[in-house]
Amino acid sequence: MGDTSDGSSSAAQSAQVEETKQGQGFFARLFGTYISANGQSADQANGIHLETNGHSLSPAGGISNLNRVRVEDVAVPRADIVSVSEDIELDALVNTFRESGLTRLPVFNETLDTPLGFAHLKDLALRHGFACDDATLDLRGMLRPLLFAPPSMPIGVLLQKMQTERIHMALVIDEYGGVDGLVTIEDLIEQVVGEIEDEHDIEEDQFWTLESPGVYLCLAKTPLDEFEAEIGITLLDRTEDDETGSLGGLVFVLGRHVPARGEVIKHESGIEFEVLEADPRRIKRMRVVLPSNMVD
Repeated sequence: MGDTSDGSSSAAQSAQVEETKQGQGFFARLFGTYISANGQSADQANGIHLETNGHSLSPAGGISNLNRVRVEDVAVPRADIVSVSEDIELDALVNTFRESGLTRLPVFNETLDTPLGFAHLKDLALRHGFACDDATLDLRGMLRPLLFAPPSMPIGVLLQKMQTERIHMALVIDEYGGVDGLVTIEDLIEQVVGEIEDEHDIEEDQFWTLESPGVYLCLAKTPLDEFEAEIGITLLDRTEDDETGSLGGLVFVLGRHVPARGEVIKHESGIEFEVLEADPRRIKRMRVVLPSNMVD
């Protein structure tokens, strides 16, 4: 009887463990990972200890960021949020999507502090096609809900909430209820697995592309010496700064801060660096415009 009781208890515990793990979100199961306030993962908190071949499995790489990094650390600042009013015209909305390159845009009533939701490019295309016609735009009818998060929330908590509620955009709300920033699920995942580049990004083995004569689209990680060889000019005196080896590092040195999206940093040679994509901690992509006297 004792053996039967122990077997039943063990089976019940196994079933409970499996139910607990199934109740966790995909990212929690993938990373091993819901990180609680005391630093334990969900598995640890529920008494689950993973082993393989006698060795304990521990999170590696950027997984510790799920508990260590806060939402405010990765959010796009309010000043850089691309958003639209609920009364925007169809052609203006299409142009905003086109110029920003974004697929989701927050929609507000009067100001961004009264958000209504977000518009998805796919919903717009399915309803109106890809042409700016004279059809009446029912933007409210297309809105999808937003999540709201305090700045101090660990990104692991928000990531799990996004996955559970299937909402991939959140606004960061300050203590007075105002909008402080914006974060997407991609921003959070990149803190764990590294930068994610999609089909519209420059290919990883291609640091720059020539957009037009004298105009380059460049990754911030472009080796500075290679780009200098491409344009035939030295942009940084190596005796002054031997540690700056990338184009993004050069722009940081020139501006003495991490520039925001849309900001233009000028070099003494006349070259302009326009930041196309950045987060609060780093530059990702930029447009480099050479002065006319440098263009063949």
